[in-house]
Amino acid sequence: MDIGVDLGTANVLIYVRGKGVVLREPSVVAVDQSTGKVLEIGEGARRMLGRTPGNIVAIRPLREGVIADFDITEIMLRYFITKVCGRHMLFRPRVMIGVPSGITSVEKRAVIQAAQHAGARTTWILEQPLAAALGAGLDISEPSGSMVVDIGGGTTDIAVLSLGDVVLSQSIRVAGDKFDEAIIRYIRRQHNVAIGERTAEELKIEVGSALPEARNASMEVRGRDLVSGLPTTITVTSEDVARALDEPVQNILAAIRSVLERTPPELAGDIMDKGIVLTGGGAMLHGLDRFLTRETSVPFHLAEDAISCVALGTGKALENFSLVQSHILATTGSRSNGQM
Repeated sequence: MDIGVDLGTANVLIYVRGKGVVLREPSVVAVDQSTGKVLEIGEGARRMLGRTPGNIVAIRPLREGVIADFDITEIMLRYFITKVCGRHMLFRPRVMIGVPSGITSVEKRAVIQAAQHAGARTTWILEQPLAAALGAGLDISEPSGSMVVDIGGGTTDIAVLSLGDVVLSQSIRVAGDKFDEAIIRYIRRQHNVAIGERTAEELKIEVGSALPEARNASMEVRGRDLVSGLPTTITVTSEDVARALDEPVQNILAAIRSVLERTPPELAGDIMDKGIVLTGGGAMLHGLDRFLTRETSVPFHLAEDAISCVALGTGKALENFSLVQSHILATTGSRSNGQM
């Protein structure tokens, strides 16, 4: 069995060759600290975030696109692979994993070891922007410039592609998680109310916007009043969330501008004609495509299934291995020469 994995900071997506994306679960593991026992993995663990007693902790083992807790990542990956392949798999699967373009050699080894220990027979590592471009349906093999911006949970990866190669790329550790943190800080500063990660994420999805004028919505949220220490309810508007997200959105804009400024003129002309494709869960922030189009004068388009693009791209890479063979960042296993 061949499977593609988007090992994301916020979610893990798994693609099975011939079946498509068969698993999408939060990258969260609930652990009983007193015994070290894993209680829940995925959606069940996510529901525990911010709501666990003292001895139980909900851990997100990936931070800013890299493995922060190796042992928990291995347990989580093994659980998801077993869930997809079955407990009594006859053959260990071959795995293609999408990783941020700025990943270090140490971080690559950690990903490979986690996959090996989780049961992979052979592991290939592929840059997320390349996988995202494939998953978004871009023809990266043609002699024409294409640009993709993949905004995940932990990192934003930006790449210019031509002739099946990455011409320019940049990865910054500003993405969906930083959006949530910015909302938490803003609510604390403006309303003197403490809210949790889950509430911040709900605000981002339900009323969030990159442009204050692009959405007119509000949402009641519950939190803890920092003055009285008592529970309280406040109303948060789209304008509030847009103001909260201004700094991380501006950081992403600056990174995109930096890549565009370094793009060769001919490729820049192609990108101007075709536009820039936005992928990843963070790219689904309301009005973000319009904001970036306004600020750069280059058209931005949100991919059809933005959140699944990296997983779909790893699957396409498995099915058309010759397309990406020269771009495999690292490989290990019984066929580590890179042959399918």
